[in-house]
Amino acid sequence: MEYTTLGSTGINVSRICLGCMSFGDPDWREWVRGEEFGHELVERALDLGINFFDTANMYSRGESERILGDALEGHREEAVVATKLFFRMRDDDPNSGGLSRKTVEQELDASLDRLGMDAVDLYQIHRWDYKTPTETTLRAMTDVVRRGQARHIGASSMWAHQLAESLSASDEFGLERFATMQNHYNLVYREEEREMLPLCEREGLGVIPWSPMARGYLTRPHDEYMSTKRGETDELAHGHPYAENGGEEINERVGELAANEGVSMAQIALAWLLHKEWVDAPIIGASKIEHLEDAVEALEIDLSETDLEYLEEPYEPVPISGHE
Repeated sequence: MEYTTLGSTGINVSRICLGCMSFGDPDWREWVRGEEFGHELVERALDLGINFFDTANMYSRGESERILGDALEGHREEAVVATKLFFRMRDDDPNSGGLSRKTVEQELDASLDRLGMDAVDLYQIHRWDYKTPTETTLRAMTDVVRRGQARHIGASSMWAHQLAESLSASDEFGLERFATMQNHYNLVYREEEREMLPLCEREGLGVIPWSPMARGYLTRPHDEYMSTKRGETDELAHGHPYAENGGEEINERVGELAANEGVSMAQIALAWLLHKEWVDAPIIGASKIEHLEDAVEALEIDLSETDLEYLEEPYEPVPISGHE
């Protein structure tokens, strides 16, 4: 396993972050697997040297956090754990979502209880809250750090101007700064390269992209993907412009290069991300143990400049996706 420093936090994390959305309650999403699988996946991740785990309170309505906490029993000190808040947890409680002080405090308490931890290493806002002033959220997030319930705070998909506004407010009022950006970034969605990633590089934020394999679109040929359970049922995947403006051709080139190198398409797609200097640790979701093992092996793939250019060349601008 390779390790890197997460942004300017000083925390050493594995170059692969295990995303925990794939285990929890199958009633929440058809492709989610249960508790036993979650324990097996976390155990194998630890065996492989992965020490970085990302979850969220809304994944299976808290079950992902609970399973992760149980699975890390005996390993909590060595693990780097990140969780998130924003989406409403209870349909009948409007204050169970958003980024108000009330929500930040009560939902972090609930997350820590499910995780069985006194503090998380990284507490992230899952999305931007247009109804709560930025300063209000930052003051609440600063307080949870000062109380020792979180070591750092992070942001997720938003416009670059919103991140810039947040960092400016933190500097002006002496508040905790966002230390990381968890954004939508992969071979068939590269809009983040225009503003967000250069901003993160300039400001020293760690970058931990979600959907590095485009929700599975880059793991198999286009036609085959559409016939999988996730391809048929994952509305979020269909909502992203992965197959648009060069996406299908990029999918074909990933397959071609994978065949030439004797590796999987997923490994080529992930290796491309790992070659990007502004990326610290892509977040890998896995529905099988082998998927995680393949992801770790991608660290050994060396793509040439010619390979990188060949993979990138068909890409054309696509609509912004992932901020909702």
